[in-house]
Amino acid sequence: MKEEYLPILVHLIAALVAGGAIGMERTFQARPAGFRTHALVCMASSLLMLVTLYQDAWLPQTSSGEFRSDPVRMGQGIMTGIGFLGAGVIFREGITVRGLTTAASIWVTAAIGILIGIGFYMPAAAATVLTIAALTIMRWVEERMPAHAYAHHVLTFARENVMPEDEVRELLKAHHFKIVNLSYRTAEDGQAFEYRMVIRTTQVANFSTLAGALLQLPRIRSFRISPSGN
Repeated sequence: MKEEYLPILVHLIAALVAGGAIGMERTFQARPAGFRTHALVCMASSLLMLVTLYQDAWLPQTSSGEFRSDPVRMGQGIMTGIGFLGAGVIFREGITVRGLTTAASIWVTAAIGILIGIGFYMPAAAATVLTIAALTIMRWVEERMPAHAYAHHVLTFARENVMPEDEVRELLKAHHFKIVNLSYRTAEDGQAFEYRMVIRTTQVANFSTLAGALLQLPRIRSFRISPSGN
């Protein structure tokens, strides 16, 4: 078994490097699961697959000389466990769900660790490069694709000086916004009236333009525009 120590060490170091490379991109994006998390996930997956790769060193043989271990089940167990870890970085913030990309990167990092654990270095290296490309180059492409931008929007008026709903809709329409849903409420012990809504536009810059326009309307006591991210 001692002659296998060097190959085992190579497996683990390669997994640590591959996972760390993916995790560095997540750390750069200030995501909750970053460099250390991805490095550990990849190394742990590789470590567990080494258990099946070198099972002849610890698993007794049957009378027929066959082993009772199934490496495929080990891989399935790893991916199932990683699902719980991935779920831990997904959270909802208003109308936005954050962490899906990080969860996916953790999942693929575990798969890369499995490949390294069984010695499939070429596909593991290719998967590492493709994953980093997906997290960097595709982010650049995604940011330049036409897409809707959403925001939570609150308008507060004095109760005796409320802007009619039709005027609110026209104001938002003039600044290229569409109201997705709209609710009403009183605040400040009934002294104020609020429109609460989710608004949508195709240009993020429209948020700044709208804020500037709202600042010029004295009848608006306060407002809030909270763009949602991904």
